[in-house]
Amino acid sequence: MEHIGLWVALLIVIFIMGSILGLRVSPREKALGLMREKARKMGLHPRLVAAPDWTKVPMATEKRASMVAYYSVLIPEARLPLMRARVEDQKLKPIQGDQKFNDFPIALKGIYAIDMQANCVGLYWDEETDLRATQLDEMKAFLLSLAEI
Repeated sequence: MEHIGLWVALLIVIFIMGSILGLRVSPREKALGLMREKARKMGLHPRLVAAPDWTKVPMATEKRASMVAYYSVLIPEARLPLMRARVEDQKLKPIQGDQKFNDFPIALKGIYAIDMQANCVGLYWDEETDLRATQLDEMKAFLLSLAEI
């Protein structure tokens, strides 16, 4: 009976320490946040979206689509045609739209698919492949060059 108070105090300390440690942001989440902030400052528009079926991104579960990063660039004066293409073997394979992008090479890592519509061109990609945000400049330049073609 004399040790019950000690055990209760120990459990309270463990509970409080667990709560405090649970509030810490993981290094991965911090890196993703910094990368998305850098992208916004550059004029890219990052967001998480449910992966469209045509991208062939693996499903999270049997009945639920995976969430995938979609980074896009808005070009206010542009009138772009609708184009959707998957990336296979680091080359574009158009699913819908102009075939001039067929076998167009892509040097960026982790890209699943690209779409273009009206005044926006964007790509679906795996952010985990570049947590240090080393290819954001190349990504923006690539998207703008696609819009000019």
